[in-house]
Amino acid sequence: MTNAPTILIVDDDQAHRTMLRTMLRGWQYSAEEADDGSVAVSKVQERAYDAILMDIRMARMSGIEALRHIMAHNPAIPVLIMTAYSSVNTAVEALKIGAYDYLTKPLDFDELKLTLERALDHTRLASENRELRSSLSAGQAASRIIGRSEAVRRLTELVATVAPSDATVLITGESGTGKELVARAIHEGSSRRDRPLVTVNCAALTESLLESELFGHEKGAFTGADKKRDGRFVQADGGTLFLDELGEMSLALQAKLLRALQQGEIQRVGSDNPLRVDVRVIAATNRNLTAEVTAGRFREDLFYRLNVIGIAVPALRERRDDIPLLAGHFLTRYAERNRKMLKGFTPQAMNCLVNYDWPGNVRELENAVERAVIMSMGEYVTGRELPPDIAAADGETDITAAVPDTDTPLPDTVHDPYAGLSLENLERRAIEATLRECADNKSEAARRLGITRATLHNKLKKYGME
Repeated sequence: MTNAPTILIVDDDQAHRTMLRTMLRGWQYSAEEADDGSVAVSKVQERAYDAILMDIRMARMSGIEALRHIMAHNPAIPVLIMTAYSSVNTAVEALKIGAYDYLTKPLDFDELKLTLERALDHTRLASENRELRSSLSAGQAASRIIGRSEAVRRLTELVATVAPSDATVLITGESGTGKELVARAIHEGSSRRDRPLVTVNCAALTESLLESELFGHEKGAFTGADKKRDGRFVQADGGTLFLDELGEMSLALQAKLLRALQQGEIQRVGSDNPLRVDVRVIAATNRNLTAEVTAGRFREDLFYRLNVIGIAVPALRERRDDIPLLAGHFLTRYAERNRKMLKGFTPQAMNCLVNYDWPGNVRELENAVERAVIMSMGEYVTGRELPPDIAAADGETDITAAVPDTDTPLPDTVHDPYAGLSLENLERRAIEATLRECADNKSEAARRLGITRATLHNKLKKYGME
């Protein structure tokens, strides 16, 4: 029980506190009590709670006033407000102050359990993101690779083992999987971490420009060479040279690279004098170099010289368990950058992310989350903010995706059941259909619709459905 989440119950009704404490312990949570808002504020200042379950009406300090103090002290604590149905307006005020959600009395215990689980998941994700940022700032190399899947665990273990050596490394994997991130992790985990990590994209330059970029050139070596220039090998001396998209390099240039690796020396273009360099080379490619060797497009001797240590970076679809953590990491990054107050993803939106095949891998996921953050107008990212092909990975991501009311006949010429309906009419029908499916359980309906319970309440009021 020592690792169980600890919930603070704040209520001046002792019988209600006892009932809640018993219920929470039955759900394997640890529970503490406070009989007034002022006591709750003091307790929060003394220790960190995983969540707070607090009544609004209390004799000495109300839940609203206590909430203000708690949010000022630690806004990361999710506070669930308990209120009578007649005080819903006060609960909405609590949401504006910073409460996570509200529950109406008498409590629906299924609703309480579901809402509490969501709040704790939010806290857990925020904690994981803080730990991630902390480990990155400490310069721990393998922690740059985000994920908890078995594939990532093996990858990070291999990186941690390989990094301290000076061996050349060949990183393979599809585009967007994070090969450069792995290269940086290897460099930062090596004894060369205080020296430069120099990156060259071999696919971005012609053969002649790439040769000059790698090895440098003498003044007058070719048209436009008006002065002597050091290449990337010299710039990386004592450090690491990362050759990205190595499979695009010509055979002639491959021979010169092989010489540099074998002899530890280079020649500037237009010079006969060799230069000694101390460089660790890490290369990456999305090509199958074994097949390229067989086809005669890549030197076999260079392949074996580079592939002293081979690291295969898994595609994102091969480690779907890491998608929620990656998505949460990118959400935090871009929400801060765009000054958005986002709590996370709706279950439907997360289903879309997990079910999509991600041909562009982590890079595509990052771009999708950035777009969703920019487009989002609420507290949670929903399927509506995701790119259409990603949103289509889940059968029901949009609030307007519920079955329309069949009581209203549609013209025979209309094949799309939604054609001609206003957005408000679509939304109202979606809410009605979802509430029917959920037996009028508003918390479950809000979860399926991808909105908060408070938002659902406002929409029900708007459409005169309460």
